[in-house]
Amino acid sequence: MSKTIWIINEYAGTPNYGMEYRHYYIGKELVNVGYKVNIVSSNYSHLFSQLPKKSNEKIDGINYLWLKTLNYGNSHNKWRALKWIIFSLKVFTLPFKLSSPDVILVSPMAPFPIIPAWFLSKIYGAKLIYEVKDIWPMTLVELGGFSRNNSLIKLMGLVEKIAIKKSDVIVSNLSNYGEHIKKDLEIDRGFEWISNGVDLNELKEAEALSEDIEIKIPKGNFIVGYLGTVGVANALEYFCQSAEYLADKKDISFVIVGNGQEKSDLMSKFDHLDNLIFIDAIPKKQVQSMLTLFDVCYLGWRNESLYKYGTSANKIFDYMYSKRPILNSFNGGGDLVKISNSGICVESENLESIISGVLEFYKMPKEEVLRMGGNGRRYVVENFTYQKLSQKLEKLF
Repeated sequence: MSKTIWIINEYAGTPNYGMEYRHYYIGKELVNVGYKVNIVSSNYSHLFSQLPKKSNEKIDGINYLWLKTLNYGNSHNKWRALKWIIFSLKVFTLPFKLSSPDVILVSPMAPFPIIPAWFLSKIYGAKLIYEVKDIWPMTLVELGGFSRNNSLIKLMGLVEKIAIKKSDVIVSNLSNYGEHIKKDLEIDRGFEWISNGVDLNELKEAEALSEDIEIKIPKGNFIVGYLGTVGVANALEYFCQSAEYLADKKDISFVIVGNGQEKSDLMSKFDHLDNLIFIDAIPKKQVQSMLTLFDVCYLGWRNESLYKYGTSANKIFDYMYSKRPILNSFNGGGDLVKISNSGICVESENLESIISGVLEFYKMPKEEVLRMGGNGRRYVVENFTYQKLSQKLEKLF
């Protein structure tokens, strides 16, 4: 008899609805080898491009349960915190909606769902896996500007420690997460590193871009492109400032593809630049078609101690698969671009370093550019396909 898995992540989406995709890809792989997979998500996320209309639906063999929560608007809206609480309370109702689990995987941002999940794991005798994608509340303090003395931050910190102590297994997509457990939380526990990755079947079925989007990319120019969320964490003001500094080089163009909280401010501040192009978010299946139009893929990060524990941005794996070299503006640990020799690594939030990196690629022999891009493709296919990543997760069951 196959095992039943509950994956609880209020931001879990699908390629049609929008981010996040991690558990959709992992869920598909587990379904393929015989597991019954239930993904429990919220019916509203600021990351979704469209909202689910049903409370329950089957998508590629995965049973999605969309719990009704709260439309809080954008990511900075204070009502988002209430949504976390509503979702967590509704997790208590899962026994009335899903068949009994053998494994419960909880993958929250705010850690509150671990409380009902721990309670239900005891009732069912299910293995409880706690998965950390972003270190909350640390992320809110370092990137969101919250005080460590904020009551909500303190509460999150308490629940985070409960999650680490009470779960049967700890998983993270951050390669150095163990250092946070030992040094910051002062808990003696190990963890399993299971990164984000790529779905090879989907990548091989890339859709063409619409003509009205493709025509926005200047033909014959050297294109430095960013594709992903336009948020605070991505430090894209330095990318835009680089375009401003290099405005006299008419054959270099900078492209930002995506939406996010910071986009309107960047567009208004840099709307005088002819060499900086903003394009709205595109469907997931068109990502590789867009990346083929770039000469260099850009990845930017804040200069925060948070990143010493590693990162696992989905875009870096898409970049690698595209065979395009990467300019990574990053000061943290576990730098996959450096490890795979698939690009150039420069200091984060350092305008001069970023500009130097762009110009180094611009002058680089084509053979070297191709070599770096090839390194990235090989590295991601050998190590970070969701088939291989789901097999690592399955061993923990």
